[in-house]
Amino acid sequence: MAEPSSHPSRRDLVAAAAAGALSLLPAGLAKAAEGDAIRPFTVHIPQSEIDELRRRIAATRWPNRETVNDQSQGIQLAKIKPLVEHWGTGYDWRQVEAKLNALPQFMTRIDGVDIHLVHVRSKHPNALPLIMTHGWPGSVFELLKTVGPLTDPPAHGGRAEDAFDLVLPSMPGYGFSGRPTETGWGPERIARAWAELMRRLGYARYVAQGGDWGSPVSSAMARQAPVGLLGIHLNLPATIPPEVDQALAAGGPAPAGLSEKERATFDGLSAYAKMGSRSYAVMMGTRPQTIGLAITDTPAGLAAWMLGHPGFATWTYSSSDPEKTLDEVLDDISLYWLTNTAASSARIYWENKSNILSATSEKTAEISLPVAITIFPEEVYRAPETWARRAYHHLTYFHEVDRGGHFAAWEQPELFSAELREAFRPLRKPI
Repeated sequence: MAEPSSHPSRRDLVAAAAAGALSLLPAGLAKAAEGDAIRPFTVHIPQSEIDELRRRIAATRWPNRETVNDQSQGIQLAKIKPLVEHWGTGYDWRQVEAKLNALPQFMTRIDGVDIHLVHVRSKHPNALPLIMTHGWPGSVFELLKTVGPLTDPPAHGGRAEDAFDLVLPSMPGYGFSGRPTETGWGPERIARAWAELMRRLGYARYVAQGGDWGSPVSSAMARQAPVGLLGIHLNLPATIPPEVDQALAAGGPAPAGLSEKERATFDGLSAYAKMGSRSYAVMMGTRPQTIGLAITDTPAGLAAWMLGHPGFATWTYSSSDPEKTLDEVLDDISLYWLTNTAASSARIYWENKSNILSATSEKTAEISLPVAITIFPEEVYRAPETWARRAYHHLTYFHEVDRGGHFAAWEQPELFSAELREAFRPLRKPI
């Protein structure tokens, strides 16, 4: 992987200018301190790294078939083996590398860590700046399909006045961002880094969005209420009430007084917990270095571990276009492999052991900024509106849509983008 320089080469400057990237740099950037500079960034993985990946895939030692006919023992051999074999023979990393490099990318150091970001400014006037945060086992790849719909709504059935300037950072320890060498990089610290990033980009007013780990990061931003943040949108909100949280933790019966919909949600969460569907989170929350070592050394192990995430696996194998979807999933898995971030990405689970779905854990009562929520039907947790209104005292938008899951921006980019345009429309008006 080519290391970015704070003094970009002529080739980098020409490439950035061709993509319209240089126009995105804030006024006065030349005055920024050397370490704070926002530098153009280009991805290029050495061919030797790709060849080594293929060699390791070809040398995979496979276990025998599972002794059950479902996924209760983990990812099934019949599913993972063809994916990994295609990864080693038919998959082309260079195509996705070109896709990334067609977008304006930058690097800047915040709080001692290099932060990689995609930054696309809309051609439409008065676009609302929006910072979106990915999760695990996702990356900026899960958000790239929204670039067109969000920055150029008229080309996707929307209105020019609903356009966004888009900021897509890679979380510390993920992708091309730096890997922290000290503890403390949980959602609160990332939220402060994102506020600093938006300040450096010159944005005086902006909004934030997140699902998965992007939800606690965006929620932390809303609690901290940095100057300029107008509101947030979540697609995995922390709405579980205290009494429900306690009942789930104890493995007991549902609290009295739940509505039919609330009871169905409780039963789903209870079954989800009993199935061990979050076993991956338990391991990364307690021993991220151990699991990180195990999956850093074997591509097949990394792929199997990442596909152990229920939202990732469900979308991958239930897609209407599974061949295309598998290649998109391999884009993401390859990013983790080629940047050697299996361990560093897992550490956020160790840094933040609280239940990110709990209204109490996420201190939702402390959020005074406007909050918008979209519920997707295939999400691992579908928050009832009654719980959402209890959790967020300034809930300005709540909508349940008819398709999409945990990786909503990836799975349903047009619908996801339409939701954000609708949810943030009131915040575009002068306050």
